[in-house]
Amino acid sequence: MKKHIKILYVILTVFFFFSPSLIGEKPENIQLFNGKDLENWNQKKSGGWVVKKGLITPSDNPGGYIWANGDYDNFELNLDFKVSKGCNSGVFFRADPKNPVQGGFEIQILDSHGKSKLGKHDCGALYDALAPSANSSKPAGEWNHLNIIVNGSSVKVMINDVKVIDANLGKWTVPRKNPDGTRNKFRIALKDLPQRGSIGLQYHGKPVWFKNIHLKAI
Repeated sequence: MKKHIKILYVILTVFFFFSPSLIGEKPENIQLFNGKDLENWNQKKSGGWVVKKGLITPSDNPGGYIWANGDYDNFELNLDFKVSKGCNSGVFFRADPKNPVQGGFEIQILDSHGKSKLGKHDCGALYDALAPSANSSKPAGEWNHLNIIVNGSSVKVMINDVKVIDANLGKWTVPRKNPDGTRNKFRIALKDLPQRGSIGLQYHGKPVWFKNIHLKAI
């Protein structure tokens, strides 16, 4: 019996000593898109999104949203996106696929290149809540890199290595109202929205393309 206890002690010691979470090793990236198919994704409208030439894009019979499998709370998301002329799209997070407009957050994807005055619906915006602080998006037809870091109430967004959003969701304390006094669409104050949910891509009328989608839990 004592021998078995000693062996168990050695096994547990080795496990805890080499455990990545205990030795400070950073979590590995999760490849949400493998560049081949939609194995890690789901969509309400079958065939609304497809993979063409290694890219996720709306099909010829497009539809709504496509969602990465699983729920996420705190994470760093990296992806590349390309818009068409006049494109309107978005990256959703902590969202409820059954009600993403009211039950989640969106980083706006839009053909905003060249605009000098940016609003809460322009590329990089925390949709309807906070305008991007800079316009770093490239012209339609060129690839952009999007980085989103969500940790607790903190949301930080970079487009092409330029920080455009640095938000504290705890400041959104009143339904339908932003901290600057302007109105928003949310029936629930942003600080009270769920802190865990789905990650999704939106189709909203014009072609858009995504690739190199990776996520790292924080």
